[in-house]
Amino acid sequence: MDLSTPDAATITSEPESFPWTVLTRRHPAILDQVGDAHPYPPEIRRRLDELRAEITGPVRPLPDGRTGKSDWDRWGRQMYGRRWLDVPFLWAESYFYHLLLDAVGYFDPGPWRGIDPFTRKHTELSDPALDTELSSASEPAAGALPEHTAALVHAALWGNRADLGFRLSGSAVAAAPGSVLDDQTDAVVDHLNGHSAGTVGLIADNAGRELIPDLLLIDHLLRLHPDLTVDLHLKPRPYYVSDATTADLLDTLERLAGIPGPARTAAARLGGALRAGHLRVHAHEFYCAPMSFHHLPDDLAAELARMDTVILKGDLNYRRLVGDRHWPATTSFTALTEYFPTRVIALRTLKSDVAVGIDETVLAGLEDTEPGWRTSGSHGVVQMRDPLGG
Repeated sequence: MDLSTPDAATITSEPESFPWTVLTRRHPAILDQVGDAHPYPPEIRRRLDELRAEITGPVRPLPDGRTGKSDWDRWGRQMYGRRWLDVPFLWAESYFYHLLLDAVGYFDPGPWRGIDPFTRKHTELSDPALDTELSSASEPAAGALPEHTAALVHAALWGNRADLGFRLSGSAVAAAPGSVLDDQTDAVVDHLNGHSAGTVGLIADNAGRELIPDLLLIDHLLRLHPDLTVDLHLKPRPYYVSDATTADLLDTLERLAGIPGPARTAAARLGGALRAGHLRVHAHEFYCAPMSFHHLPDDLAAELARMDTVILKGDLNYRRLVGDRHWPATTSFTALTEYFPTRVIALRTLKSDVAVGIDETVLAGLEDTEPGWRTSGSHGVVQMRDPLGG
């Protein structure tokens, strides 16, 4: 397999495939959800209906004068005129979400400018179960540092499927929400516990309940290593359905601050870390571009290269990291990420077709017993590529 062509990407046209299902079923459903999310006026509702019709035909360029026109014309030179079902999946998804934001007036002067059309993440934050889970948590037992770090790593891995009360305390063994197919947790924990200075980056994925364990892991690392700086990379605007923005970060900190006990204390520490510059927030435009990380712009590549470690969260970021194509599942994660400018830790729940680093025996068992294992969300990976240790 040629590792030099990561963008020979998955295509959406195979009926009932995961990409086909996203484009023909999930995207229309998202348009329905967005239309119901806010009392949009008739003009915006008409544009949403037009977008629904557009994604069943050929890909068309943005009209003149629309936000992002020059960038998308450059990125879409080889896509325009082709059916949506015949262009690379990563590109089609990204363009859909840009067109959705354009349709709801997100970029335009007026009352709907900057209004997030995705409300599910706010619903998740308002879940009363969060109060119960987090207010009942306790500090980890003395001498349980490796177990506590591992628990927080796995909470970040599983996102909203994690039992956050347990994960915050790490005081007992609990059943994992799913199986970890390639599990380098021990190496990841050893590295994070031993890395006491410099900068660690975390490229976030979803907001809502899923951002909470990311923030708890960051808080843990900053408490453990007072000389450490953490750079949190978020989306510059709403992207996909629930990707985290700076506004989502602030909403999450406010939610944590309203829960007595360790959650409120962690929120206070994180707020202090932001004010002191030990926790820094970044939102580069590239995170809303339709390309893999092989195409990192020079400024972002240099920024990541200055970090000792980047923790990369979630399915979309993983696809961008290894290349969104049908790699054999046994393909080496290390080989596919050699280009990345620093050590990378991937915490990813499998929700799409891309899978690498899976042992042959494990793979054979999955293929025999669970045909939908790549997209079920029941499996994850904890992987690390160390430029010094392989």
